[in-house]
Amino acid sequence: MNYSIARFNPATRSTEMTLLATLIVLPVVIGLYAYLGYPLLLKLVAAIRNQSNPSTADFPWPLITITVPCYNEEKSIRATLEALLRVEYPVDRRQIVVISDASSDGTDDIVRTFAERGVELLRLEQRRGKSAAENAAGTVARGEIIVNTDATIRILPEALKELIRAFADPTVGVASGRDVSVESITESVDSHATGESGYVGYEMNIRELETRVHSIVGASGCFYGIRSSLYDSAFPESLSRDFASALMAAEHGYRAVSVNGAVCLVPRTKSLQSEFRRKIRTMARGLQTLWFKRQLLNPFRYGLFAWMLFSHKLCRWLVYPALPIAGIALIIASMHSRGWAILLIVAIVGTLTGVVGMRAESKGTSRLVRLAGFALASNLAGVLAWAQVLQNRRMAVWEPTRR
Repeated sequence: MNYSIARFNPATRSTEMTLLATLIVLPVVIGLYAYLGYPLLLKLVAAIRNQSNPSTADFPWPLITITVPCYNEEKSIRATLEALLRVEYPVDRRQIVVISDASSDGTDDIVRTFAERGVELLRLEQRRGKSAAENAAGTVARGEIIVNTDATIRILPEALKELIRAFADPTVGVASGRDVSVESITESVDSHATGESGYVGYEMNIRELETRVHSIVGASGCFYGIRSSLYDSAFPESLSRDFASALMAAEHGYRAVSVNGAVCLVPRTKSLQSEFRRKIRTMARGLQTLWFKRQLLNPFRYGLFAWMLFSHKLCRWLVYPALPIAGIALIIASMHSRGWAILLIVAIVGTLTGVVGMRAESKGTSRLVRLAGFALASNLAGVLAWAQVLQNRRMAVWEPTRR
């Protein structure tokens, strides 16, 4: 009897529907803040703050070490090294180290042919992952600045000097390049954007704003530099070093900045499925890295940086665990409201369109369908990344994304 009264009490029903509505809109509210509200606040703060840039006229080029971790990259490593050797920087002020993560193809033999041109090979006999390879590089690096790059991207000839010039500012501990997503490394940087490349451009603009305000909260894994005094050769192998580099800089009182002129071309992944797997891996490692460095979310100690880290990283990632909860709440709410039922139908149609988009390989597929596929893949990857983290699954050994 009491259950019946509670079940049909109008006040109780109203409370239940309010709770359901809150759960349904929660991921939308978090996402709107992370992707729209935060950038708007950054623009406001950037307009108020005036970050001065020190003169680089008399900046002496420091000795740098360029590291290239790789695994089975025989198809791309020769062209990558040729491009690196053409990059503008004093030859006597650079060291290039290729770290082979126990490659089992012809990668090592190809790298050895570059020995007379100053390229060093450091081979790991047991495959241990990208962070482990970068840890090993730290033990042989001679540079004041260590530049981490990738075996499948292209650094524009003038980009390296642009990146290193950022360190003329003594407050800068990490400098990150500007990624430009292209169909191939020979494609013009002004090419037509897709869902992925459009997002990369958005992300680079956010980093530019963060640099103007104070500091970026994560560097580009494809191309960034870090002072050797900050380089941790005992960094946990299962975590993300590029993300952590900005966090380590903040811990030591430095800033991390994005350098617009330090352009590197990043070929798009060959399929949305491979990009989907990459997103799961990188997001899971990012979550684990943030937990490892969670003290940086303390606003009383890290102030502005803590707010930026919370807004740029944590808020974006909190959208994903909120999504399945919102889905369940929407199903329940649709049983009692025509409006929610209509929204549920729209969500189902959108999801099915995304499934088609994820499976589509043809470039002739509708742009709307491809965007739906990209959106579904991104959201599903986020949910699965959280699941892996909550299950405490570690992914130290990385499978390079074939581009």
